[in-house]
Amino acid sequence: MKNNSFLFSAKGICTAAFLSLNTIVYAQKTADISTISEKTLNTILEKNRAYYTQGKVADYIPELGKMDAKAIAFSVVDKNGKVFNTGDVSKKFTMQSISKIISLMVAVNEKGEAHIFDKMGYFGSDKPFNHFSNLETTGKPLNPMMNAGAILTTSLISGDGEKPFLKILDMVRYITKNQTIEYNKSVYESEKATGHRNRGMFYIMKNSGLISGNEDQLDNYFKQCSIELTAEDLAKIGYFFANQCVRFDGDTTYKNADMAKLVESQMLTAGMYEFSGEYSRTVGLPSKSGVGGGITVSVPGKIGIGVFSPSLDQHGNSLAGYHMILDLAKQYGLSIF
Repeated sequence: MKNNSFLFSAKGICTAAFLSLNTIVYAQKTADISTISEKTLNTILEKNRAYYTQGKVADYIPELGKMDAKAIAFSVVDKNGKVFNTGDVSKKFTMQSISKIISLMVAVNEKGEAHIFDKMGYFGSDKPFNHFSNLETTGKPLNPMMNAGAILTTSLISGDGEKPFLKILDMVRYITKNQTIEYNKSVYESEKATGHRNRGMFYIMKNSGLISGNEDQLDNYFKQCSIELTAEDLAKIGYFFANQCVRFDGDTTYKNADMAKLVESQMLTAGMYEFSGEYSRTVGLPSKSGVGGGITVSVPGKIGIGVFSPSLDQHGNSLAGYHMILDLAKQYGLSIF
């Protein structure tokens, strides 16, 4: 009996040692995040460059259809605020839906989370970003990451005329420390001329009493979507929310851990449209995409990532951008899960 007990114990020790060794080997498969370099990013970029051939540039907004499908850029801001860039890093593109995380921050800073989310939900969605969802039933948008919720969020920012938009623009400039950022007037005019679906959402919410103003509020939404920036700017935005709303250069003016959690949770549950669930499984990081071809990514407590490639998949997410993020996340074990 004692021999059997000894054998059982020895077997248990061997099994534990094997599992421990496996854990060490697995851990060694992911690289140290401090080793990220422009060479690393360039290798990943070149591996995924050709994905643009499998997607399509957004053309439902005519001005967006003029983007060069082959353009691609990859940027990371590390824990110390150091910037790494590769690809078409000077290429500008419009934020589109990425602006929604900025307008959410501005609105909540002004009115408080309870006031904003009394008028919309925290829900994810299996529907496209421009879906009417439950507007016609409950009257409330599912979340602030879908168009309806974002239009409502911007309308809740105080100020007449374009003042709400200017607050969003100023926040983007602050976070990126880039005062040259402007909105693209041609894209804005194109969005305004073709944005009838968004206009329909605006008037349904006005009809239900969620919105009380006029179409100036909708114009502010079109303008915020038309803000132009680079992949580096997106990486700085990702860093900001990853680090409790502290800027990449250490500026703590807006430091707010709870705000960062709110924005990152919305990015994780709804930031990649109806692909968000699958994206959480594969990448596992708070991210926000836009049909301009950009994606901003927050690695909580660590780094910010920005990618750009205007060729989109069926969900409206950058194809090459997604695969670059996925490869980086796998290589450095970045998933929060």
